[in-house]
Amino acid sequence: MALPKKKTSKSRKNMRRAHDHVATPNVVLCKCGEPVLPHCACDACGNYKDRQALTPATNA
Repeated sequence: MALPKKKTSKSRKNMRRAHDHVATPNVVLCKCGEPVLPHCACDACGNYKDRQALTPATNA
């Protein structure tokens, strides 16, 4: 297995990893007011693209 000729400094290592962060998810509001991920059905009301896709969850 190959070995590096020179030590990689902390600065160079961190600069290389500068773009490896996790992006925050884009959250939109459903018509019922609940936050929902785009292109996903709402867990509260069950709507997706103005249609009833899921039966709403009832708290028993």
